Amino acid sequence: MKDAPRVNAELAMAEGRFVAYKFLKWTDAHGVERVWEAAERLGYGAAVLVIPRLVPSGRLLLIRQFRPPARGQVIEFPAGIVDGGETPEDAARRELAEETGYVVRSLSGGLPGFTTPGLSNEFVHFFHAEIDENDPRNKTPETRFDPSEEIETLFVRPEDLMDFCRQQHGIGVHLDAKVLAYASAIALAPPGAASF
Repeated sequence: MKDAPRVNAELAMAEGRFVAYKFLKWTDAHGVERVWEAAERLGYGAAVLVIPRLVPSGRLLLIRQFRPPARGQVIEFPAGIVDGGETPEDAARRELAEETGYVVRSLSGGLPGFTTPGLSNEFVHFFHAEIDENDPRNKTPETRFDPSEEIETLFVRPEDLMDFCRQQHGIGVHLDAKVLAYASAIALAPPGAASF
């Protein structure tokens, strides 16, 4: 019978404000000791991602911002890090308001998933949000960007999302894989299937 793989030790190589670079010594299912390179999110390690839909129009809300590691503009869903003492739900509401200015009517979901488990320990709580377009607070949304942020808010009908992604890619804008996965799920859904 094979043993369960396990991490035996870690060696920190470099550490910044948000990320540490480590070597992980681990043993595979055959008992062979190996080394894995990993980036570890410091602090709580969690982030949130919000898939916002405006009601009654049904449009999705996306953002476009410059991401230095991607070396260009990236189409994303609003997202951010969970601050200390904050619940993922609170972080989702805060990040959406900061990045887009919109106020959430209802929030659902919240299951955590790893974004790049072969590289990092970072996990993201995925939320769906409804935004009431008729709420007076959402008529003239006011953003609260961090000093380094300049974010553009975009609106796309779900059925147009894959074409929008292709168009943005065609002009050199990068796509967050989570947006592309969501667009693919919509494109592959059978006609008449329920969607968020």
